[in-house]
Parts: sequence; structure tokens; C-alpha cells
Amino acid sequence: MRFFDLIGDSLLDTLKLLPFLFLTYILMEYLEHRAGGSAEKFLKRSGQFGSLIGSALGILPQCGFSSAAAGLYSARVISVGTLIAVFLSTSDEMVPIFIVNGNITLILKVLAVKFVIALVAGLAIDLILKAIYKKKGIIPEPNIEELCERDNCHCKHDILKSALVHTGKVTLFIFIFSFVLNFLVYFVGESNIALLILNKPVIANILAAIVGLIPNCASSVVISELFLDGTLSAGALISGLLVNSGVALAVLFRTNRPRKNTLAIVGILLAISIVAGIVIDLTPLGTWLAI
Repeated sequence: MRFFDLIGDSLLDTLKLLPFLFLTYILMEYLEHRAGGSAEKFLKRSGQFGSLIGSALGILPQCGFSSAAAGLYSARVISVGTLIAVFLSTSDEMVPIFIVNGNITLILKVLAVKFVIALVAGLAIDLILKAIYKKKGIIPEPNIEELCERDNCHCKHDILKSALVHTGKVTLFIFIFSFVLNFLVYFVGESNIALLILNKPVIANILAAIVGLIPNCASSVVISELFLDGTLSAGALISGLLVNSGVALAVLFRTNRPRKNTLAIVGILLAISIVAGIVIDLTPLGTWLAI
């Protein structure tokens, strides 16, 4: 019976993302087929506001937008800084868990911290990369065609069909991935995961970030509950929640090339999350965020 529960949970997690994924690919197909170069130029000119917009949208209580951002970045429609900002600010299961426990003020504090960190990190990354690109004479360009060719979606023929093909392939991947992770979490047990994350300075931040890196909403549930139980410090909570972006990382690994670029993004997310958490624990912010 539990096997079918796992399938149901995985299917539900996947269905929640369908509208975001489909609308994302519709947008990408429209940009490719209808808007042409003018839309790409607009996106490039508005890129300096990407981190601000991404940070603001990411803090909304959902994890679908981060998956959509992963697809947009894979086509190089948005910048690295914008993607990082979305991932860092994304909030999913943390919000309802804190609401159930009556911690509305804490939710606002955590979201504020995530927003600020995401915005600063996104802007800094884009500024650094802009300087590097300028020095090397590189001009980043959207590359929706390459993503379409990899998925063999026959994008040139029909926008709706192309978007459906993209969405179907990514959705199937997410469902399989979610089922495997739910299966592992069920048999390993949340209590055993909790034993790995003890309230130890620095070590707790690193372990919480690693657990948060698991592309599944269950990881943010575990981290949030451990904090409410007093097992995790405020800094470790932030480390785990910053790096967690639902199944967006799974989407990024599925759609983004080259692989080393995706791995670099994961490394950046981990580094920012761990450092930010340690800083919070060593400053008055840790007391401010404490229950």
C-alpha cells in the first residue's frame, strides 16, 4: 500500500509543476517563433533587473517558478545571477510548516533574509561575469534553438506542440526523480536524516546545506521541522533553505548543457548557503531569527 502512496505523492509533486513548466515553454517558443530578435534584445536590456525580479518572485510560497527559471536559463534567456537569485529565494514547504506552528513573524523574517541574500548574490554574480565577458570579448546570447534540438521537439512547426513535447519530457523526468527520492526518504527515514544534522557550529551548516540540496520538497520539510524542534540553529536553517529549490535542480540537470556549467551552479549555491548560514550564526542575526 505504501508503494502506491509513494507513487501518489510523487505524482502530486509533479502535477504541481505542470502549469509553470508549460507556460515557461510556451514563452520560450513564442520568443523563438514570434517575437524574434526584438524580444531577445528586450530581455538583454532588462537583465540588470533580473536578480531583483527573480528574488521577489522566488519568495512566493511555491517551487514551480524555480523550475521554470531552470528551463529559461538552459536556453540562456535569463542570466546566471538571475537563476541563482531565484534558487536562493525560493520557498516551498517551509511556509506551510511554519504557519501550522503559528510562526508568521518567523516566516517574514526568513523570507526577508532569503530575499536580501538572493538579491545581493545575484547582482554580484552578474557583475563579476559581465566584467569577465567584457574582458574576453564574449557576448552572451539566448540559445533557445539548441535546447529545442536537444529535445528533438520540431520547434519550427508548431508552438503548442513544441511546448507540449518539452513539458512532457521534463515532467516524466521529474516524476521518476521524485519517486526515487521519496522512496529513499521513506526507507532511510526522516529520523535518521535528522541524526546527520546536529546542532554543531559550521558542521551543521554544511550538513543542512547538503540535505537542502536534495531536489525534493521533503528536504525543506526535514530542515524546517528540525529547526522548530531546536535541533538546528537559525544559521543552519538558512543554509538548508537557501540551497533548496524544490525539484528545480533536477530540471536544470535535465535541460542545461554543458554539465560542468550545472555543477558550477550547484557549487555556487552550496558556497553561498553555507557561508551565509555561518555568518548568521556568528552575528546578532542568529538571535533575531531564533524562535
